[in-house]
Amino acid sequence: MMQFISRSLLPILAVTALACAPSAGTVATTTSPSPAPAMGVAASADTIPASVRWYRASAERRAIYLQTYRLAAAALERRAAGLAAGSWGVILDADETVLDNSPYQQDLARRRATFDSATWNAWVTRGAAAALPGAPEFTRRAHELGGRVVIVTNREQPQCDATRANLQRVAIAADAVLCRTDPSNSFKDVRFEAVAAGTPPSPLPPLRVVMWVGDNIQDFPRLRQDIRSASDSAFAEFGDRFIVLPNPMYGSWERNALP
Repeated sequence: MMQFISRSLLPILAVTALACAPSAGTVATTTSPSPAPAMGVAASADTIPASVRWYRASAERRAIYLQTYRLAAAALERRAAGLAAGSWGVILDADETVLDNSPYQQDLARRRATFDSATWNAWVTRGAAAALPGAPEFTRRAHELGGRVVIVTNREQPQCDATRANLQRVAIAADAVLCRTDPSNSFKDVRFEAVAAGTPPSPLPPLRVVMWVGDNIQDFPRLRQDIRSASDSAFAEFGDRFIVLPNPMYGSWERNALP
């Protein structure tokens, strides 16, 4: 879920970023001693925070994504058993759930730049994000089982067409992509409810949502960071109805105080 750039994990940046699904308004200015190079140019090790290095280069990230999506597919087979084709669906986030934006994060770090809506919009418009490991296979399996696949993302509405094209290019089979229409509201619950009810902005008939997949706690209905202090029973649906993926680069967790 492209929502925040970490100040704790990007200490080299001059200003804490506000959002990677940016709101309309003044564009932050970045400073660089030379013109910005092409996205994804190789970066020197001393400018790249460990969080981005792990996400870009580790064997563990690939293993975790493949493992998680395989387990999610097995859970989906159980949860969809006996349901009529077309009557149910899965909801997935886009950024760092099915699409990999870490080249954008790496480029910011290499240039010692902060997030701004102009560079983020340019990245989204390029449609260059790769599929994350296991995501195409999972969405394909959902369709084979008779389900619908809905992407609910905090990318803004003007970026939706480019997002759909990017998803199609990397074989993420989405029946609908619901972007954020209110720049001031990052919560997705209203759109989740629209998918279930078959009401706008969802273009689909009512669906029984059997699974949510995301990298941010807010990718799951009515969940917020305060669940971290709850008992283990509050997490009972994770691994079954809720499937969470790792994102050490940014997220709503950045606002949490350390214990």
